Amino acid sequence: MRIILSFRQILYLTVLSAIIAAVMTAALVFGFELARSSGAAETPAIQPSAIADPSTATDEQNNIDVYRTMSPGVVYITSSRGATAGRSGGTGSGSIIDKEGHILTNEHVINGASRITVSLGGTRTFPAQVIGRDPDTDLAVIKIDAPENELTVVPLGDSDQLIVGQKVLAIGNPFGLDRTLTTGVISGLGRTIRARSGRAIEGVQTDASINPGNSGGPLLNSRGQMIGINSQIYSSSGGSNGIGFAVPVNVAKRILPQLIQGGSVVRPRLGVTTRSVASLQGQVSTPVEAGAIILSVSPNSAAATAGLRGIAETADGGVRLGDIITAVDGEQVTSGDDLTKILDRRQVGNTIQLEIFREGRRQTVSVRLRPAN
Repeated sequence: MRIILSFRQILYLTVLSAIIAAVMTAALVFGFELARSSGAAETPAIQPSAIADPSTATDEQNNIDVYRTMSPGVVYITSSRGATAGRSGGTGSGSIIDKEGHILTNEHVINGASRITVSLGGTRTFPAQVIGRDPDTDLAVIKIDAPENELTVVPLGDSDQLIVGQKVLAIGNPFGLDRTLTTGVISGLGRTIRARSGRAIEGVQTDASINPGNSGGPLLNSRGQMIGINSQIYSSSGGSNGIGFAVPVNVAKRILPQLIQGGSVVRPRLGVTTRSVASLQGQVSTPVEAGAIILSVSPNSAAATAGLRGIAETADGGVRLGDIITAVDGEQVTSGDDLTKILDRRQVGNTIQLEIFREGRRQTVSVRLRPAN
């Protein structure tokens, strides 16, 4: 089936392809407290203690156990921007992830910093260096040189096993207040949040209070395992309204080796620009109700090698609709964001199976993924 678009439809398609989705950007406030100077409180180091089985302990005792055990592994990060230390600085939180002194935090906490200082509580302060950063997931790794006996490691859990309603705890430094605990539940999964680069991240939603300064701190389950990295709040006022978002820890686990070893992340790239079928309803006639229409294909990309097609002009002056991607490896695709999330779980060199709709029929196309340029 050959689909011809009118000139008006071409204009719609062209304009729509140039619009960058920014609906959430205005409302999502990064939990990042700028130019705070309150410092960490003078408190002695707390020795880790066992966390009792959450199924047998009271909720209050579980809160106490998790905080007492894991809070020493949550650090207070102060960054300075500019030639003068302390100028245009900011604060945030982070989690110690190994005995070598690597700390996981948000990329926006350390972005543009000329100097980074990490407090382990009290007067225990160390200079930190940036090891790796990934703006596309808003994650970064910094490192301090501190004695092993002063480093409490926050264990990484499994965010793929999360369910709505389960208890979570957030530890961080909101408004510069050292190691503050808030509790709540997982209130939503699969939420799309956006990094400052505009790239979609599959986020975890929680009603545990997340405020400026909590950025980069851990979202923990009742066993003290990190299941998310607190990143953003949904707020018109800049304070917590009971809707916070965390980057799932499994996203971090996938990229940590690259960040620590190479300082950045090499991602697979398909090499297409797309628009969701849903966004074109009432404007362009499409043969399917859901999917991502390929608008263009980059030369020499994985998509080009596989023969994928974007929109093209026909001999009679009409437009041939591009391939519509409806699934990747059996996983449904309804938008470019879906495609991004799926590709984030793949590696360079992987071969994926794209289900597409082309010229009136469904096809399956094998694509070997290449690195992003």
